[in-house]
Amino acid sequence: MTTALITGSTAGIGAAFARRLAADGHNLVLVARDTKRLREQATELHDRHGIEAEVLTADLATDPGIEAVAGRLSDRKAPVDLLVNNAGFGNKGRYLDVSMADELKMLKVHCEAVLRLTSAATEAMRERGRGGVVNVASVAAFVPRGTYGASKAWVVQFTQGAARDLAGSGVRLMALCPGFVRTEFHQRAGMGTDNIPGWMWLDADKLVAAALTDLSRGRTLSIPDPRYKALMGLVKVAPRRLLGGITSRTGRKYGPQ
Repeated sequence: MTTALITGSTAGIGAAFARRLAADGHNLVLVARDTKRLREQATELHDRHGIEAEVLTADLATDPGIEAVAGRLSDRKAPVDLLVNNAGFGNKGRYLDVSMADELKMLKVHCEAVLRLTSAATEAMRERGRGGVVNVASVAAFVPRGTYGASKAWVVQFTQGAARDLAGSGVRLMALCPGFVRTEFHQRAGMGTDNIPGWMWLDADKLVAAALTDLSRGRTLSIPDPRYKALMGLVKVAPRRLLGGITSRTGRKYGPQ
């Protein structure tokens, strides 16, 4: 059996990764802030799939939290074969309406934690000559839309650059860029979702299945749905000034800032 470590594992995309990987026979290290929910998740996955599920409570907005997870990833006696950096959140409000403390917290979770955990994982994986990392970004990375999109753009660029540097080592890295997924994300940020068109919503389990297929094929970027692939194709050819105006309006209406 191989072992996968998932941050933000108790809800949404992280929980979908945990379900799929447990069903495929992987042991798990489940990481989140809520110990009670982690233990309930670990018990359910163990009982249903017969895998071992380790619980690691950590807040990735803090140095001790990042260090605890990095230490687990560096453990050569209990190696982690797949890291899924999924933890993240959005802030409600336009730039300068959000406090600097909240902006820096987002960068801590989306950028610093991803950098440090990816580095800890891939160093150990490169020694063994195998392993994989999925860094969950967003299609917001490809449009000029506030600090959330900027942080996810960093994730994409970092992941693809690191993938090139580690080519031939046996370690695969991939940035996963979903669109809207029904999770606790918007609720936690205090964002309404009633005005988001139905066609824009993705199923978390199908998203994860597509992402793992893309990882197995060696892709460094995964946009796991034809609808969003088509939208991102339009984004590439749209004038930046026009795109900036559209994404500013739709971002205030639909998504995090």
